[in-house]
Amino acid sequence: MKLRNPKSRFDLAIGSRDRVLEVGGGHNPHPRSNVVVDKFIDSNYHRNGDIKVLRGQQFMEADGENLPFKDKEFDYVICCQVLEHVEDPVRFLKEQFRVARRGLIETPSLLGEYLFAKESHKWLLHEHQNVLYLVDKTKVNFSVTYNMMELVQDYLPKHSIGFKIVERTHPNLMTIRIEWQDDFEFVVNPTDPEILKYFSGQWKLQWADEFFPKKTMWQEVRDTASACWDISKNVFRSKVLKRA
Repeated sequence: MKLRNPKSRFDLAIGSRDRVLEVGGGHNPHPRSNVVVDKFIDSNYHRNGDIKVLRGQQFMEADGENLPFKDKEFDYVICCQVLEHVEDPVRFLKEQFRVARRGLIETPSLLGEYLFAKESHKWLLHEHQNVLYLVDKTKVNFSVTYNMMELVQDYLPKHSIGFKIVERTHPNLMTIRIEWQDDFEFVVNPTDPEILKYFSGQWKLQWADEFFPKKTMWQEVRDTASACWDISKNVFRSKVLKRA
């Protein structure tokens, strides 16, 4: 079942003794992962840089649709920005449900995909009423015409305080994050018109309240203050670590 939508890939319910697998760590593996697997070791087509392995991590070449592990061998599995690339999402997700008791799936949201679309992304994804829907891009004639990935993923997070605040006050605006236990509900290539309407045509203003509920002024002030505090802590840590 779905547990919640974490605010970031570091906002996870992982115990200190949990054994953690990461599927598709690529150039940016999670520091909490004990074992990291990747399918493509000789090509960066599906990632933004060469494979990186952190100290203490075990790396294995493996296909996420056919993981070489026993049932429930891991306590937790992390999978960030990978599901949108895979050929068979049903098999891919069922393998994660098989090898781990709990986990995190992170993908671009609809807005995220339109802002930094990649040719290697096969699927458009949207969460609605706790169900994750995946639609093959070819079925809605989605094409990559203008790529702002470097601006949205690299430049603005480093150089714009305003953008950093938005990332924290609206953490699931450009990204879908689902923390789950045992499994969660998903549908591949839905046929329901009430779902397909989100994937083509024009976004309706009335949908915004459902997916991005309005906040009171106090909630806005509280969330903004919390975001500023978190940014300050991160800047302090980065400067201390750089000096060290």
